Amino acid sequence: MDVSLIICTRDRCQQLVRSLEAVTHITFERPWELIIVDNGSVDETLATVQEFTGRATVPVRYVFEAKPGLGNAHNAGLAVAQGEIVAFTDDDCYPASDFLSRVWSAFANPSVGYVCGRIMLHDPADARMTINESTIPLTFPGRLLVTNTGDIQGANMAFRRTVLTDIGGFDPLFGPGALFNAEDVDAAGRASSLGWTGQYRPEIVVRHHHGRKAADIPRLVRSYGMGTGAYHMKLLLRGRKFWWVVQSIWQIHRRFKKSRRSVLWEPVGAAKYAYVYFTQGARKWLIKKLV
Repeated sequence: MDVSLIICTRDRCQQLVRSLEAVTHITFERPWELIIVDNGSVDETLATVQEFTGRATVPVRYVFEAKPGLGNAHNAGLAVAQGEIVAFTDDDCYPASDFLSRVWSAFANPSVGYVCGRIMLHDPADARMTINESTIPLTFPGRLLVTNTGDIQGANMAFRRTVLTDIGGFDPLFGPGALFNAEDVDAAGRASSLGWTGQYRPEIVVRHHHGRKAADIPRLVRSYGMGTGAYHMKLLLRGRKFWWVVQSIWQIHRRFKKSRRSVLWEPVGAAKYAYVYFTQGARKWLIKKLV
């Protein structure tokens, strides 16, 4: 199997129907599979997947993951994925017909461990958030800081499966539905720490039909700010990436220009991650003493 495409969903069967319709238009000459991870849905998601599987022309795997959080859902999909390349998009995204062909081509360079692509706004009435419409290719050199949550977005990303295995998969503490956002940039950062190069490839396109309006922006900004802060604190506490943290602090002015409110939430996310880290450490120490 060459490529596994993973779509995670939770209680959004109507959005999933439209996303799967776009998937039916994907043309790719090499063997690939579709993995749909149901992250604890109580709506008609299972029936939606069953109906789609009955008419699909490629192998479809359905995985139920009860533990909430996109990190957990991604790991559940990864556990059954057979593809050399593992691609991800969301249940409110519509991949282009050449999506997988473009993804596969992006990994022709053996030094590339992960890629992300262009995310177009599908509905002009939606807020211009969680998109990246840049047409300028970028390279993220290995062993360097992957800066923030806007650089890599899970709505359009792909990894070599061996890279995800080597980094231990996605962090369950991160991702929508978990404590912190930024499960995508965290995974890319850990891949970079192993020396893998990443790329932004604008020819890999999905359209994001997220449905968020102006009133949703403050909550989303807070979430991304806290996720960025938690990611940077994790670099310090777990990764011991002191110089990466220094670089992150040095780059605050750049992030501040993009979103002042998001940067103001970064210390909150950093403090919350530190609390969770030390609380979990104390709990593990106490259990060892009691056993």
